[in-house]
Amino acid sequence: MFRLGFSVLLLVTGLIAWKTADNPVPTGPYSLQYPVSFGGRFSIPADNPMTQEGVYLGRLLFYEPRLSKTGTVSCASCHQQARAFTDGLAVSVGVSGNPTRRNSMSLVNLLWVRQFFWDGRSTGLEEQALIPLTHADEMGRKPGEAALALRKIAPYPALFRHVFGSDTITDQRIAKAIAQFERTLISSDSPYDRYLRGQYTPTASEKRGLDLFTTAPNATKDIRGGNCAHCHGGPKLMQELFHNNGLDAIPADSGRQTVTGLALDLGRFRVPTLRNIALTAPYMHDGRFATLSAVIDHYSDHVQHSPNLGAELAPAQAGGLRLTNQEKKDLLAFLHLLTDSTFIHNPLFADPHKQ
Repeated sequence: MFRLGFSVLLLVTGLIAWKTADNPVPTGPYSLQYPVSFGGRFSIPADNPMTQEGVYLGRLLFYEPRLSKTGTVSCASCHQQARAFTDGLAVSVGVSGNPTRRNSMSLVNLLWVRQFFWDGRSTGLEEQALIPLTHADEMGRKPGEAALALRKIAPYPALFRHVFGSDTITDQRIAKAIAQFERTLISSDSPYDRYLRGQYTPTASEKRGLDLFTTAPNATKDIRGGNCAHCHGGPKLMQELFHNNGLDAIPADSGRQTVTGLALDLGRFRVPTLRNIALTAPYMHDGRFATLSAVIDHYSDHVQHSPNLGAELAPAQAGGLRLTNQEKKDLLAFLHLLTDSTFIHNPLFADPHKQ
């Protein structure tokens, strides 16, 4: 079921060893572990191969607040492991104290993502990692400032030499290291995954919720369904698509259109994974829904029609799917099956500065 990588024991031993001056950081290729069902269709740039030392440096930098202008904000400030690498806010707040434009997305299974942010404006993790670094309301650095700061902090020059062959620190190398760490954030051990492996038996409510999740409704045949899998299907519970999901008849945020300039992309946003969805409230690009129940209510009763409404939602009559109260409870029960406790407690993803 899983591809085997370097042993966790070897990696943990190597990371601890770096804390003593006599021992080096572990060196060598980093073998990713993931279910075969996830597939190997992912991109790792030729100029940024996965290495054990690169992942370690990236993890340090992910949790390093001194990358920010004030020395108080790190990547982990808006992407907290306990919340499946989100922050619990409607929209994130960085060094300026001002709210940013959109909700913080979960960092999970990014190895298979090709377009990042809600509008897909970045086409690689390395590019994505640079944007918050220099955004005035996020980390607030001018280009090159973060790199200059790290040059004065031990052991970063030595670590960059170990990873990149020289102790030259640049914003691009910072982004490369963070991207390596983020590619290791793989979630695949929820009760739903164990069910697929024949290791978990769903309750009656969870099973009904799964049926609703995967079934498209058909009124003429008296078939009930939520059709959620149309956008959130497959083993990774996501698709590389952008949809208008009926939040507003006239969108306040143009979404994907900002990137493409196309009228048909008005109000379309990236379809996020539903893995660990019970941990990532509030929901949608603007964090408008505080609970999963509110999200289900939206699709059931409050879908707003507009010219760009997703085709899978267009047939919905009277504002949505019109789920019964029991169907809503069953769907909610299934969504809680997607919480991966192993992922949110994995010590290899935790703050190394506190270990």
